[in-house]
Amino acid sequence: MPTPNLRNQCHTFFSSSAPRSAAVDFSAMAAWCEAHDIQHDSYGEGKLIQDFENKVAGLLGFEAARFVISGTMAQSVALRIACQDKNNRLVALHPTAHILGHESSNYQLLDHFTVINVGKPFRPWTADDLKAVPDHLGAALYELPMREIGGQLPAWEQLEALKQYCGEKNIHLHLDGARLWEAATGYGQPLSSVAAGFDSAYVSLYKGIGGLGGALLLGKQDFISRATEWMKRMGGNVYQRSPYVVAAAMQFDEKLARMPAYLQRTRELYQLLTRYPDWQINPRQPHCNMLHLYFPVERETLIAARDQLAMEHGVWLFGGANDAALPQQSYIEWYVGEALLSLSDQQVIAALDQFQALLTSSR
Repeated sequence: MPTPNLRNQCHTFFSSSAPRSAAVDFSAMAAWCEAHDIQHDSYGEGKLIQDFENKVAGLLGFEAARFVISGTMAQSVALRIACQDKNNRLVALHPTAHILGHESSNYQLLDHFTVINVGKPFRPWTADDLKAVPDHLGAALYELPMREIGGQLPAWEQLEALKQYCGEKNIHLHLDGARLWEAATGYGQPLSSVAAGFDSAYVSLYKGIGGLGGALLLGKQDFISRATEWMKRMGGNVYQRSPYVVAAAMQFDEKLARMPAYLQRTRELYQLLTRYPDWQINPRQPHCNMLHLYFPVERETLIAARDQLAMEHGVWLFGGANDAALPQQSYIEWYVGEALLSLSDQQVIAALDQFQALLTSSR
């Protein structure tokens, strides 16, 4: 049975939110548009988009924001312009940066900039890691939180020291804020405090927010104006962006308000996971409302148990699974959102007990 069909037949979900049909989403969007007299934009110009861009820019403390069709485009353009401004093409990236792992080497093939790896693969990097680089840097990208290592955050003091060092050395500091909303909650800090000290930032309109896609690039007005021209050059000048902005704007405030509850549920989930000593959590304590969970089985065994749990009990425990560094070990990612918030501790334990039994039988 195809996995997408199997997932859609389940009634209980752990990570993120339960799937919704396009009809449900579009119906909610239409009702919101009618209630707020929303008009389409034309190539990004229109009250809906300008108001939303200004709202997010104000929350983060930037002069301007611009809708971009994808985070991949937003970040490559931001770093390209940053390097032009510094007359230095060298960009510092953590080894797990999205640009390195998920963007098909666009920075190389499209000749945007040159990359140097900074820091250790399994820990957030710090100002000391930058200081150890003997080369002059044009820019540095910092992801908050760092998804590929379980949503880890640097200590607040480390982040502040990094900002200060980049300012002193005239290094353009760019924020990969795909999950900035979650990071700010994890720090217990306002969004503007987290973003302060960054020269530019990207935020997602679907990760954590639940929109259909799209992103915002934020920075100084001149920076955003030049970035807008580069979006056109790269094919991002979409005629009407209103569907993406409506899908995000209609639930933006509500989603931000829910972030503390997601973090609290994550803390509770950590306590529940102590019942399963063979499973390991990364990070050891919650940094935000996401985590990686390691199992002492191979990836194929993990996926087979997931599918069996779905078929027999209607529970969809996770999406993809990944090979770990050690043999006979694999891991999954959980984003703690509405799905886990709606489940009682008893429901969570029942599902995890069933999954543990399936793993035990497979071994």
